[in-house]
Parts: sequence; C-alpha cells; structure tokens
Amino acid sequence: MNILYAFLVVSVLGLLLGAGLAVADKLLKVKKDEKLEKLEAIMPGANCGGCGFAGCSAYAAAVAEGTAKPGLCSPGGKDLAAKMGEIMGVSVEETERKVAFVFCQGGKDVTREDYKYQGIKDCNAASLLFQGPNGCKEGCLHMGSCMAVCPVKAIGYDDNGDVKVDKEKCVGCGACTKVCPNGVIKLVPYSAEYIVACNNHEPGGKAKKNCSKACIGCKMCVLKVENSPFTVDKFLSVNDYSKDQSACPLAAEKCPQKSIVRR
Repeated sequence: MNILYAFLVVSVLGLLLGAGLAVADKLLKVKKDEKLEKLEAIMPGANCGGCGFAGCSAYAAAVAEGTAKPGLCSPGGKDLAAKMGEIMGVSVEETERKVAFVFCQGGKDVTREDYKYQGIKDCNAASLLFQGPNGCKEGCLHMGSCMAVCPVKAIGYDDNGDVKVDKEKCVGCGACTKVCPNGVIKLVPYSAEYIVACNNHEPGGKAKKNCSKACIGCKMCVLKVENSPFTVDKFLSVNDYSKDQSACPLAAEKCPQKSIVRR
C-alpha cells in the first residue's frame, strides 16, 4: 500500500510540475522576430563564413537587427539577396558572384626548384622553410591546404598536378584565400574570362629565371593593345574587370610569356 501511495504522490507531483513548466513556457517565452524566422528559412546552410559572420544563422540575425546588409551571401547569390531585400523591405544592389582563382601556372615543369621538401604536406608548413621549395617565392606550393578548407570541394589537382578551382562549384566563401600563405588564390568575377595567371612581383629577369610562365612586366599587353583593360604594377600585369574586356584576346596573344590565360 505504501508503494502505491508513493507512486501516486510522485505522479501527481510530476503532473503539477509538468503543467507548471508548460505555463511558464508560454508566459516567459520570448517571441522570435518574424523577419529573422523568414531569413533563417531561406539561408543556404553553407555556414562558410564568406559573409563575415560565424554562419548562416548569425548573418541572418545581423540582417534582421539591421547591423548587416542583405546580399553578402555568395552561395545564395543574387536570388537570395533579392529575397532578403524583400523580407527586410529594402532594395539590394545586384552584384556579380565572385569565385576563387589560382593565380599561378608554376607547376614542376615550369618552375625552378630550390630544394626537395620532405615535410608535412601543408602549404603553411612548407612556407616556414625558406618560403617553400620553389624558386618563385610568390607562387603556388601545390600541397593542398586550400583543398582542405574548401567547404564544397571545389578545388583539386588537374592532369598536370596543378591546383585548379572549379568555378561552377565554388561558392566564393574566401576560405582558400585566407589559408594560402603566398596569397596566390584570389576572388574574381564569375564572368572573368582572361586572367593574368601569375602572382610574382619580382623584376622580369628574375621572375623568368624562376618560372618560364611568369609575368615579366613587359607591358606588351598594354602598349601593343588599344583600349587594353590591363595595367602593370610592380612588374605584374593586372586585368581591370570594370573595363571593356573586348581587347583581352589580343592582349593574351601579345603576351610573350603566355601569362594571360583564358579560363
């Protein structure tokens, strides 16, 4: 009998506590911002950090609070930006999607090697030893640190063993640009067709000695091409994508090093 009484007492207490918790939940519940709920529902869930926030939820919260602008999500692109603007009741300026590109053609067949590296297969580890084994100290080290941090596996080796980015898979989060010790990977407009695939700022003679495909800053892409979008700064040619790109094929043809590549 005592066991039955104890069971009944515990059951009644459980019911009372449960009812109390249910009432407290309703009374004390903080109502979630309707805009935040809508923003969270349309986020891509990539949590790549490319927007500058810890993840999709953090970015959605910042937009809902008015401390961040809609349209910073690269994976979501312009469609997501438009939806976010609609929820927040603001117009969002359309920006072109950006993707990563490896500014280097310096594979083993074209780049001089200073020594044989036998350490950890990591670009940052290799760069600690005389800035890496390559003669060019500003080129790709080919050890795949960028691949390890890519959230969508958009980076890999091509048939020649060079590091390449699949622009169709790339979400433009920028994680690879941050992990590269030589700053070889940069974000470019998705539509960019002609790119100076070099990161070397050394004088022409030295750059050419270290890599047969290095840009030597000769300015042929500028001097021999009318309305060229290219400019040369610190011995390295750069394409200004805000300018007319129609002269790019001729600029690529005039480049003696073939540093300007068509993607």
